Amino acid sequence: MQVTKELAILCFGDSNTWGYIPLTGQRLLRTERWPGILQHSLGADCNVIEEGLNGRTTAFDEPFREGRNARKTILAVLESHAPLDLLIIMLGTNDLKHHLNVSAHESSRGLSSLLQIAINIDSNFNKNSSKILVIAPPKFGDLSALMEQHFEGSVARSAQLPMVYEDTCVPLGCSFFDCNLVASVGEDGIHLDQQGHRQLAIALEPVVRDLIGTPT
Repeated sequence: MQVTKELAILCFGDSNTWGYIPLTGQRLLRTERWPGILQHSLGADCNVIEEGLNGRTTAFDEPFREGRNARKTILAVLESHAPLDLLIIMLGTNDLKHHLNVSAHESSRGLSSLLQIAINIDSNFNKNSSKILVIAPPKFGDLSALMEQHFEGSVARSAQLPMVYEDTCVPLGCSFFDCNLVASVGEDGIHLDQQGHRQLAIALEPVVRDLIGTPT
């Protein structure tokens, strides 16, 4: 009997991967979050692993919460789930919190540091199949009172992230997808709502299939 190898896909992100519900702060069900919907679409031949953490930044220390700097944790996460066929990174939103004072360009440098860690540790990936897909996070909308406290003055910088992120991916040979082509933020101006999660997952399915190929 021929055994089909399960393809491993790691979704590494922040609250928009965790499934933070706008305004309430509660969590969408696994079947409502974009990694879970992607899992259902891809089927049993793939294992879509969620690694979403509220407040996670690309490479910046959060003074009010520990463990949010992805640059300090991504290697352990990659090794925990190795070997991988595809790494999907969707970060950048929390870089723009006003107390961090990070520009879009500096956020792209943070992203670059993550990509270089992943690229240089080939043992985290299945041989000859190491793929990385970067998703630009959603641009900010009209911020709720709570989100305005966290992200004051950041709307314009959020609109710059897709361009600078794509520019970061090209020289490193990483694939890029702009979330804003298919989904927009919910009522708090920061987080995808249930419809946004579904829209993103549906759009990602053909992109992911093209990257990972067919299980053997």
